[in-house]
Parts: sequence; C-alpha cells; structure tokens
Amino acid sequence: MLAALVLAACAPEGGLSEQYREGSNKNYIAGDGTVAEWAMENRGDPVEFTGTLEDGTVVDAADYRGSVLVVNFWYAACAPCRAEAPDLEAINQEYAGEAVQFLGVNIRDQADTAIAFADTYKVTYPSIIDSDGLVSLAFAGEFAANAVPTTIVVDTEGRPAARILGRIESQSILSTLIADTLAETAP
Repeated sequence: MLAALVLAACAPEGGLSEQYREGSNKNYIAGDGTVAEWAMENRGDPVEFTGTLEDGTVVDAADYRGSVLVVNFWYAACAPCRAEAPDLEAINQEYAGEAVQFLGVNIRDQADTAIAFADTYKVTYPSIIDSDGLVSLAFAGEFAANAVPTTIVVDTEGRPAARILGRIESQSILSTLIADTLAETAP
C-alpha cells in the first residue's frame, strides 16, 4: 500500500491516473502545448520509419529527406485533433511550393475513418495508418509523441528539430518552428 502511494505521488500531473480520478473519460493523455526544440548538434540520427497511407501507398522516411517534414500524431475521436486540423491544413497551404511536407500519423483508426476525417476537415496531406504502432515507436525516446495530438518538425536530414505536445494553440508557433528549421538549410 505504501509503495502504491509513493508511486502515485511520483506520477506526472495530468496523467491517466488524474484523468481517471476526475472522471473525464477522454482516454488519451492531453498535452499542454509545450514546445521543445533541439539544436542541430543534439538531434542524433535520422528517424527511420515505413508506413502505409490511408490510400494503401507505402511510404518511407527516406521519401521525405531534403524537405522539412511536419509529422502530426492524431486520431479522429480526439477533440484537440479535430480542433487543430484546420490550423494544420492552413499551415500546410502556407508552405505549399516550399521544401516542406506534412504527414499525419493516425494512431487508432482504420483507413476509411481517416479518409472521412480528411474529407470533413478538408485536410489535403496524407496520413499513415499506424495500427501496428511502428511509426510511433520510431519516434520513441526523447522525441516521443507523449500526448495526442503531438506535432514534430523533422529537419531535412530526417532528425526531429522541434515538438509540440498537445493541440497547436497558435498557427504562428508551428509556422515559426517550420521557418526556423527550413532556414537551417538556406545557403
């Protein structure tokens, strides 16, 4: 009993146990919008992943090398994911024609649900259906998507440069993270 109390006291604030006690039944860890950035020398090796898009196309991390990649972890029943979808699409359109690509990683749904979500929210970038969790696992560790949604900006070499845990509160935050990462490769 004492061990359980000690461990409960060490649990991060806002975790599943707190959500259970408050009766929210939201079934996900909500992020608080925390932004983390990693200096170029601290990014480590490129993240490697392969996944299948909602249309059945297989993509690989190497397909995105040379571009800044914005990876958004989401699922359709996640309220903050629905709320930020128009902002993500607006930023996607803002960077159209530049060396920036967007990729969703749907952590729960089947392809038909992801397609319906994209149609409803007019999302034009593709999403990997990560039913086996391997794409999420590729980002594990320091760069993990510890909340839903999570958005990770990946540099042109395939290394995470920045992460937003939770809903993107302002388009300008993500846009600035993308612009900064894009500027790293400018001559």
